Amino acid sequence: MVIFDHRLETVPDATTWDLPLTAEERGRTRYRFDKPGFPSLFIQLPRGSFLRPGDCLGSPTGETITILAADEPLLHLTSGDRLILLKAAYHLGNRHVPLEVNLDYLRLAPDPVLADMLRGLGVRVAEITAPFFPERGAFHSH
Repeated sequence: MVIFDHRLETVPDATTWDLPLTAEERGRTRYRFDKPGFPSLFIQLPRGSFLRPGDCLGSPTGETITILAADEPLLHLTSGDRLILLKAAYHLGNRHVPLEVNLDYLRLAPDPVLADMLRGLGVRVAEITAPFFPERGAFHSH
């Protein structure tokens, strides 16, 4: 198992591995990853850390990884009326749903019950596969 325990201040010219992680996985800073094509990797960073695409991590034995944003299934929400999207964001926020917020769309993990509710609000709901960048919330540490 390769343990990655620190961020690299400078990005190396080449890294040992590029590691695609979902949004949920990028929030795990003490976790063992067993992914096809990789040896067992253990990320052990200070609690409260958050991994972003492009972050580089190092191991005590010299291996390096670059974090990538993996594609994942999502609901992509749009509307010709931004007020409808704002109302959808309000309802999803009340349910503490991880949500990617953009001026022209919202994205969340697939949920058929929420998809039906959103259609009822007048939101167009499409199933897509893309990287997910949910808001981290107002109370995260910097």
